[in-house]
Formats: sequence, structure tokens, C-alpha cells
Amino acid sequence: MIKVGVIGCGYWGPNIIRNFSQMSRTEVSRVADLDQERLAHIRKLYPFVQTSTMSQEILSDPYIQVVAIATPINTHFELARQALEQGKHVFVEKPLASSSQQARELIQQARKQERKLMVGHTFLYTSAVRKIKEIIKSGELGDIYYINAQRLNLGLFQKDYNVIWDLAPHDISIVLHLLEQNPVSVQSFGACHINPAIEDVATLSLDFGNNLIAFLQMSWLDPDKVRKMTVVGSEKMLVYDDIQPAEKIRIYDKGVQGPKYYDSFAEFHYSYKYGDILIPKIDGGEPLQTELSHFIDCIEQDLTPLTDGENGLQVLTVMEQAQSCLQNRRAQNKEAE
Repeated sequence: MIKVGVIGCGYWGPNIIRNFSQMSRTEVSRVADLDQERLAHIRKLYPFVQTSTMSQEILSDPYIQVVAIATPINTHFELARQALEQGKHVFVEKPLASSSQQARELIQQARKQERKLMVGHTFLYTSAVRKIKEIIKSGELGDIYYINAQRLNLGLFQKDYNVIWDLAPHDISIVLHLLEQNPVSVQSFGACHINPAIEDVATLSLDFGNNLIAFLQMSWLDPDKVRKMTVVGSEKMLVYDDIQPAEKIRIYDKGVQGPKYYDSFAEFHYSYKYGDILIPKIDGGEPLQTELSHFIDCIEQDLTPLTDGENGLQVLTVMEQAQSCLQNRRAQNKEAE
């Protein structure tokens, strides 16, 4: 049995505790959180788990082999660094750290200690995203023209970081995974409506070169909960709607083409295609269970996690570029006032 310590049992931590507790290969032995009420709730659910307000009790426990971190973003780096220094394998909720420099330090520390470092980009472990990846690689959609992603909701508002740091890691990780490349440039636009210092709506544009682009829209101020991604190809188009309980993916046999040869503008005619809609079958299963099981496989079999430190660094690099763009635009707007 691999003994696990979980730091943070607020919003996402209890799900990590539940999944590790249900696995036959792992045992959650300690949980730490600053909130006594949350710890009392965990003790009711898992009477044999030791709880504490001191994360150090987990970090210094010689019997704990894995530390899972589900705390505010600004604490990720220090907790992960200490856990790695103590020789623990580390699972960190997204994003991996607060900066790319911190991510590089964690990657170096994990290599030095010969321990696994994994970031919780959970959507890459969903059956839907894995199916989309399979469809794109098969060439069914043709050449990918662009990807458009929307992640909208009313709240939850964060006090310490903006909507990009809260919501963008999901879709950035998905887009980078599907396209298997990093953008050559990143642009962002955002606005602060409720808190004058924190953007609550934002849009990112990721340019991958060769006419391939991705648009990411996120908001804490939308009346409807939207989790949708559209992949437009030269042959077909795909829509992924994560809100749908069953039919999450639809493939549209639609498209448009111009003539290959023409001598004048009058001869230039578009050809539109309106075909069938295909709804592929997707396997069930909880993504977090798949993700954590993969993490344990990597520890036991000395494999590289799909969402390892390098993967976390790639996502953070895009987020930093987007944040820098926002700050530059904010400074320009102040100068213009």
C-alpha cells in the first residue's frame, strides 16, 4: 500500500481523498487543512485518517510516499518543493505553480530526488478529450483550421487571482494536448467589472503559425454555465460540450471550399458541404480516478506522467504570456486616460 498525505480539503481536496481511498493500491493516512470544520468533515467520512492544521506533519512523515496538494495557487510551489526535498512523489492541482521559473525549479528538484511530479490537468484524462485526440490524429477532420473554447459561469469569484489563472489552465492544457505544439505568440484581452484589480472576463488568442489559431474565452459573469470547444477542420468539424451528460461529442460533416483553379473573380465560387452528424460512443469513468491511477502507475512502473512537470510548465508559459499582455494593455489604458 502506498501511503498518501493530502494537503488541502476545501473544494477539490475531498475528491482527491475519496479517489485515493477507493483505490486498492493507496491509503490516505494524513490530511491537513487550516479549517477545523473541513477537517471535522473529513474525520466523519474517514475515521481512520489523521488530520492536522499543520502541513509539516505530512511533509515530515517518513511513511508517507505521496503528497497531493490542493491548496491556493500561491502555496503550490513551496509545499511541492518541501515535499520533493523530503523524497515524496508530488501531485499538484492546476496550475503547477505561480510562475514558469517556479515550475522549472520543481522539475529540477523532482529529477534530483528521482521522484514523480504531476500536475492535475484532469481534462486530459476524460474519455471525451482522449476521443477527440484520437479523431484528430486519424485525420478525419482534415487539416485543423482553428479551435474555439468557451468556459463561462456566474462565479466563483477569486480574491487573489483573475479568471485566466482560475479557468484558462483547463482549455490551454486541452488545446496544447490536441495540437501537440506550443503557440508562437499569445495575445489576451480582459476587463475588471466587479473587483477593479482582478479581471473577471478574458479572451486569449493562441497563434501556432501556419494559419492555425485557438481562441479561448473565460468569464465569471455569464448567466449560463458553458463548457464548449469547437474544432474546425478542412474536412469536418467537431463540437465538444462537456455540459452534456451523454452526447458530449458531435462530428459535423460540414465544410466549405473554394475552387482550385480560376482565372477571374467571377469564376470564384464557394462549394459548401452539408452532411451527416455523427455522435461517437464515449466510455464512462471518473476522470480524476483515471488521473490518480495513472499517477500511481507511473510511480510503480517508473513511467513519465502524461501531465508531468514539463506539461505544467508549458501551460504556465502560455498563462504568463497572457498575463503579461493584460498588464501591458492595462498600463497603456492608464497612460491614455
